[in-house]
Order: sequence, then structure tokens, then C-alpha cells
Amino acid sequence: MQTGLYVALSAQIALEKRLTTVAHNVANAATAGFRAEETKFEQVLANAKTGPVAFATTGESYISRRAGPTIRTDAPLDVAVQGEAWLSVQGPKGPLYTRDGRMTMDANGRLRSVAGLPILDPGGSPILLDPQAGPPVIGRDGSIQQNGNQVGAVGLFTIDAASSLTRAASGAVASSLPGRPVQDFTRLGVIQGHIEGANVNPVLELTKLIGIQRAFDNAAATVTESESSLQNAIRSLGSAS
Repeated sequence: MQTGLYVALSAQIALEKRLTTVAHNVANAATAGFRAEETKFEQVLANAKTGPVAFATTGESYISRRAGPTIRTDAPLDVAVQGEAWLSVQGPKGPLYTRDGRMTMDANGRLRSVAGLPILDPGGSPILLDPQAGPPVIGRDGSIQQNGNQVGAVGLFTIDAASSLTRAASGAVASSLPGRPVQDFTRLGVIQGHIEGANVNPVLELTKLIGIQRAFDNAAATVTESESSLQNAIRSLGSAS
């Protein structure tokens, strides 16, 4: 069995997926609220007559929950989430979650994400403001005031660590478990006039790209060597017979 060939090919498949993931992270390094995607790699032991052979899998992708840098904008409709919490927006099939706090107000006073999705309050309902009452004042707990009166609140939600996150439209994520409204704002909250940058370190990601490319080249060289040794073996056996 030419095990080296199959092991090297499995490594190339895994590295190709990793390369695509890292390239996507680099492309979104300047996207507000972007969550980097990481990949877990494992080994699968396959039974063989001469002993176990370790093959590389394509890996399991997951969305990193690390916080990104806080950037000051002084825009009244910009908020940056502090701590392990998320804003919620109304998606086509239910609530989605995002760390992109760039909000807009439409002509009817409804708060929307930069992608146009309605921002939700702690109860999961869209937020409606008075477009004629001037810029809102948003507190750490998400409460919204206009002309000194509270008119609503930006919902802040926590997502269980066991929940699986998947990318959704408009830069948001979908959670396998529903988010829970934040009740204690001691460590969690929002800061008005700020946004959160992507949790991507461009220098580190570029370094990863270089390492992955080198590993891919090494795997390709292993494939070539395995094919060469197989051809030599066939020629030798053919001439001997």
C-alpha cells in the first residue's frame, strides 16, 4: 500500500481549506465587527495490515469569539459591545447576532444595521425612534433616550459557549442555541460613539499564510516522491518478471 501518497494528499486537502480560511480572514481585517474563522485539525487512524496510518482531516471550522479593538467614531448611532455579548438583528428566518455596531435610522425612525436589518431590543422586537427628536443617547445598558426620555433599548445578548455559530447574511452569525438577554451590565455593555474592529491580526494571518504555503509545497513534494518511488517499483518488478 502506497500510504505516503494518500497521507500527503489528505494533508494537501486540509491545508487548502486552511488556506481559504486564513485568506478570508485577511480580506476582512478592516471589516467592523468581523469574527475570524479558525480551523481545528485532528488525525484519523485508519487500520492497515502493517499498522495504523494517520491521515489529516479537512478540519472543523469555528468562529472565534475573541474581542476586536475598540475604535472611536463619535457617531451617535455607533456602539461597541464590551465583553462576551452580541447585538441582535432580525434575519430572514429569525434573530441573528453581530458585533458590528454601526447602526442607521431610516425615515420612519427604525434602527437598522449597516446591512439594513432591523436592530432588536431585549425582547426581540425592532426598535422605533422619533426621527425628528434628534440624535439618541445610548447608555451602557443599551437604554436609548431622546430629549431626556427613554424611548427604547438596544438588546444585548449572551450566547452559550456550547452553541455552534455559523456565518449568516450581512456579516452576522446564526446560533444553534438562542441568545439570552443580558441582565447584569457590570462586565457587559455598549459604548456609544465607538465601533469594534475585526478580531483579526493581519500580521499573524499573513504569517500563517506563508507557513501554510510552505507546508503545502512540502506535501506536494512528498506526493511527487511517492509517485516516483511507485513508478520505480513497477519498472523494477516488471523487468524482473
